Order: sequence, then structure tokens, then C-alpha cells
Amino acid sequence: MKSKILVLFAGLLLSFNALAISLQDAKAQGLVGEQTNGYLGLVKSSAEAKSLVSSVNAKRKSHYQKIAKKNNISLNDVAKLAAEKAIKGTKKGQYIQTPSGKWVKK
Repeated sequence: MKSKILVLFAGLLLSFNALAISLQDAKAQGLVGEQTNGYLGLVKSSAEAKSLVSSVNAKRKSHYQKIAKKNNISLNDVAKLAAEKAIKGTKKGQYIQTPSGKWVKK
């Protein structure tokens, strides 16, 4: 009985992970885009996209903090440089944010 429950629980966990959307898929579907502040933004609201944005942005902030500390510069400066690079690297047809805050397809 316990093994059946464990198998069922493991299967549920794996199925939830399979449903999670990848960053590239979310960008291709127009759900998220690169913001001018160096972080990922929500273009179209969905539970999966919100979760993805939160996760990616937490990782980005942590990475930016390490770079800022190592180079003795502000977190904001690192984020702005990262934004420029991310926007430049965004594929055609995906969303980027303009300085005025509007979402546009690149």
C-alpha cells in the first residue's frame, strides 16, 4: 500500500514538472519579455508565466548581486547592463519593453 502511494505521489510530482513552461517557450508564446530593468516581465498573465517570472527574477537578482559585489558597483548598474544585453539578444518576434514601459515585439 505504501509503495503504491509513493509511486502515485512521485508520478504527480513528475507530471507537475512536465507541465511547467520553459523560459524559451514562454518567450516564444509571448507570455514574458525582457524589461529595461534587467528582469523578466509578464506580458500576458497566466499562473505558469507568473511562477516562471518569479523564479527567473530571483535567480537573476542573486547573480546580479554577486557581480555587483565582486566589481564594487551597484546592483542597479549591473541590472541595467544585463538589460541591454538581454534586449539585444532577444529573438525577433519576442517581446521587449520600451523605456516608457510598453511591450513591443522585436
